[in-house]
Amino acid sequence: MEASQIIIAPVLTEKTNILKEGDKKKYVFKVAKKANKVEIMKAISQLYSVKPLSCNIVNVRGKKRANMPVSATTYKRGYGLTASWKKAVVTMAPGDKIDILEGV
Repeated sequence: MEASQIIIAPVLTEKTNILKEGDKKKYVFKVAKKANKVEIMKAISQLYSVKPLSCNIVNVRGKKRANMPVSATTYKRGYGLTASWKKAVVTMAPGDKIDILEGV
């Protein structure tokens, strides 16, 4: 897999913004389901030219949803699930940061 296929998108929420603050900055990314920690750390170093210290991975289950939309005007009865995905929390060295995600 290439680096751009492993890292799908950054996760930008209030909680992830709090993790960016402090000495050890932590960034959260949505990653490919088949990617492992070593591949994710290599992809981060290639894409953003920083050296990550560690990587933690979480498999996020899909949430149960009622009345899933079929089209713009109709819904099907019953329950469905949103898609499950994999999340990676990457910890940087005390001096490193990713400028693109900092909003600079």
